[in-house]
Amino acid sequence: MPVNIMPPEHEKLNYVEFPANNLLATKAFFGQVFNWQFQDYSPRYIAFTHAGLDGGFYQSHACSHSAQGAALLVFYSHHLERSLDKIKAAGGVITKPIFDFPGGRRFHFTEPSGNEFAVWSRVA
Repeated sequence: MPVNIMPPEHEKLNYVEFPANNLLATKAFFGQVFNWQFQDYSPRYIAFTHAGLDGGFYQSHACSHSAQGAALLVFYSHHLERSLDKIKAAGGVITKPIFDFPGGRRFHFTEPSGNEFAVWSRVA
């Protein structure tokens, strides 16, 4: 696990890891869409920074989906439709189109390795 510049806070979330069946495609996707930075630690593990929470992807045939009981990580966007367009252009798949919920709007997507994420925005 990489060392953060700021010391970790006691008993606070510090790092998250995801499975990925295609590390190169996943790395390219998150770099293009969200400007994440990556460190390759081995052919089976890459770490990311500049994501709001540091983490990594490990080589696996599994993927993370909320319908299977996995936690859903949700990005915030000032421009929901622009974020949706960027995700689609980079090869993401929209799994739940934009919908309203109390206080905002959001959509769900999967990245090239099949992991599910969501993006939300406040109601204007």
